[in-house]
Amino acid sequence: MNGRTDGIMDSLRDDLKGFFKPRMLFTAMGLAGALWLGSGVYMVGPSEQGVVRRFGKEYALTGSGLRYHLPWPIESRDVVDVARVRRVEIGFQTEMGRVKVIEAEALMLTGDENIVSCQLFVQYVIKDPAAFVFRARDPEQVLRTAAEVALRSAAGRNTIDFTMTDGRFQVQEQIKEQLQRLLDAYQTGLLVTEARLLEVDPPQAVQDAFHDVVRAWEDRERLLQEARGFTEDIVPRSRGEAAEMVLKAEAYKEQRVIRAQGEAKRFLEVAAAYAASPVVTRERLYLEVMERILPNAEKIVLPSQSAGSVLPWLPLRALQAPAAASTSPQVKGVTP
Repeated sequence: MNGRTDGIMDSLRDDLKGFFKPRMLFTAMGLAGALWLGSGVYMVGPSEQGVVRRFGKEYALTGSGLRYHLPWPIESRDVVDVARVRRVEIGFQTEMGRVKVIEAEALMLTGDENIVSCQLFVQYVIKDPAAFVFRARDPEQVLRTAAEVALRSAAGRNTIDFTMTDGRFQVQEQIKEQLQRLLDAYQTGLLVTEARLLEVDPPQAVQDAFHDVVRAWEDRERLLQEARGFTEDIVPRSRGEAAEMVLKAEAYKEQRVIRAQGEAKRFLEVAAAYAASPVVTRERLYLEVMERILPNAEKIVLPSQSAGSVLPWLPLRALQAPAAASTSPQVKGVTP
């Protein structure tokens, strides 16, 4: 009885295996197909762009959102962040918040055959995702090499004084413009947003001497500015003073002319009056002269009975004094 039951169970087991085996195979194939088709679903962020390849070649660009492409190996995609600002350092490297100078990149030869140590900081973004993915093999390495070329070229076109002082911003613009031209020529799809010279110094061995030169240059510029300011102040002031002197001279001239004309007119009037009545005119002129003299003279009044007992004399020492030179002689009386 047991042998017969075991036979039935074996037969049932074989039947079940024959029934489920094809179904499991088809189910597995269906799941694999679904997963393969689903592998083409991808997400593109708000600041990203998708680049779809078909059989390894550029096919399409996609914007942000949920996207789909045909599964690999028919199509594939690259998602590129076009808003993120990237950076590259030339002549130095930042590690754990510390700056390490790379002398092989930093040392440059200037146009006046001096050696200067430069540290360049470049910021860039991806402006053309398709060019970034397909045109250049390693766009960021191309950027690094081009940045060093542009830096050395700009340093070689300018003197060390110009690069370290007044021309620093102009040199930065030269580097940025040349770097962008090189990136466009190599079709990297990159856009340089900033190229900044962080450090422009002479080599360590001669750094103190060069800093003295820079300070002397700054003092020279300061003195030139002060001289220009003094010139701008003194020239208008001198012109104003000269104009004032001319106006005073003109006024004095007019005053003298008018006074001379008045005195001439008065003289002619007096001469005419004198010709008409000499005695009266002479008395009037005498009285006018006395009116001008007597108010400034020291006067001593003597009674008539002592007139014969007073001897008049001249104070010669007082006349010789400078303070009394413009006054009339004083007459004093002394009793003998």
